[in-house]
Amino acid sequence: MAYWLFKTEPSECSIDDFARAPHTPVVWEGVRNYQARNMLRDNVKQDDLVFIYHSSCKLIGIAGIAKVVREAYPDPSQFDSASPYFDAKSNMEKPRWVAVDLVFVEKLPALLALDKLKSQAKLNELPLVQKGNRLSVMPVTSAQWHLILELS
Repeated sequence: MAYWLFKTEPSECSIDDFARAPHTPVVWEGVRNYQARNMLRDNVKQDDLVFIYHSSCKLIGIAGIAKVVREAYPDPSQFDSASPYFDAKSNMEKPRWVAVDLVFVEKLPALLALDKLKSQAKLNELPLVQKGNRLSVMPVTSAQWHLILELS
C-alpha cells in the first residue's frame, strides 16, 4: 500500500462530499498535468490511502482521508464537451487522461493547516511544503503519513 496527497478545491470536491456518501465511489477526474497523470496511471493502486487536501480556498490544508477503490481508467470528463475538463485532442482509442475512484475513510477532527505542516522539520521532503510544487497528486512516504496523522 502507498500513500498520497490529492489537492482539490472544496467547491468542486470536498471531504464533506465524500462523507455524505461514504460508500459511494467518487470519480477523481480533471487532472490535466502530465506528471500527476502519470502518477495516477502508473503508481496509484487499489487500497492506497489518500489525504484530501483543500486548496484555492480560505482554509487551506488536509481535511481528511480517502481510499482508492478503482485504479486508473480513462477520465470520462475528457470526452464530455460540456465539462471544463474536456480535451478535444483526446479520443476513446487513445485517451490522454485518467481518473481513479475514491471512497471516504475519515474526516480529520480539524483541518491540518499548511503552516503547521511547514513548521515540521521532518516534513521538509514532503512535496507539498517544497517551494514551487503545485501538483495535484503527490506521493507521501509512510513516515510522513504517520507524522501527519499524529499532528491531526
